[in-house]
Amino acid sequence: MKEIYLYRAMKYFLMFISINSLILFSQCSSDDNDQTMTDKEYDKTASEDKDSNKLNIDFTNINVDSIIHDGLIREYILYVPESYNDSIKVPLMLNFHGNGDSAGSQLGYADMRNIADSNNFILVYPQGTILNGDSHWNNALVSSTNKSSAKDFEFVNALIDKLTVNYNIDSSRIYACGFSNGADFTFALACYNSDKIAAIGAVSGLMYQETIDNCNPIHPTAIIEFHGTSDYYRPYDGIGDSYASVEEMLNYWTSFNHTSKDPLTNSITDNGTLIEHYAYHDGDSGTSVEHYKVIEGDHVWFDLSYEEANTSELIWNFVSKYDLSGLR
Repeated sequence: MKEIYLYRAMKYFLMFISINSLILFSQCSSDDNDQTMTDKEYDKTASEDKDSNKLNIDFTNINVDSIIHDGLIREYILYVPESYNDSIKVPLMLNFHGNGDSAGSQLGYADMRNIADSNNFILVYPQGTILNGDSHWNNALVSSTNKSSAKDFEFVNALIDKLTVNYNIDSSRIYACGFSNGADFTFALACYNSDKIAAIGAVSGLMYQETIDNCNPIHPTAIIEFHGTSDYYRPYDGIGDSYASVEEMLNYWTSFNHTSKDPLTNSITDNGTLIEHYAYHDGDSGTSVEHYKVIEGDHVWFDLSYEEANTSELIWNFVSKYDLSGLR
């Protein structure tokens, strides 16, 4: 008799598990279909990024959204904080990976999700296209010497447009930051997409000389930049006629913003690393230009602490003070 009761209990338990599994599978299938319908199906002529090896983990992102642009499926990782309420306008932060990297690796490398949670802003990590086997951002204008045909300035505009349709984003508070080639690209966005970008942060990146020569922002733009003096890939003193030095970059933005020429300076030692901070204030519309010079610092997204804030926090604390009109 005990065996009969045990059999019946087991039978009902297995039925319960099966029913719940079917419900869960149905829900997952529905979500997948929605994702496919909104991001993939509406343009059947779109293709994966040419020459991209999707089996290479360096270029494979998970939990991505996508947008069709210039005939390509362009991926991005989107993070919306739990505190988001569509009745309230929120800022948007774009965070760009370096050359040869992915949106997913940048999220792990420069993770701003906790900051987004604390400050209620939407965070997005876009994915660059492939050039000669490596992911990249095309930070140069169209010319006969530009080896890349990626229309990344237009892609960023299209991505911003899509996100502002889907979420209640404060269009006056869209910010960009990046690492290495992503930082180079961020400088270019401040020049060429300044109608959308309020302020930027750059880590271990340089301004392309062409960018300085053709830069014409439509508003004063606050800049925060971090650079190591021992950076091999983006040398502090620039790269010939291709990339301007950090000093030339600072001269450009302080002149454009009409900030003070004599910066406020401070220096600290963090875990044996000397960090010199230069702050140029009193620019047009209240803008500032700030530079963190990491003595003997390498080509990295710096794991530093300055006045109890890390690199990501310093960037957010700085750019969030501004909108398209300047100091808020």
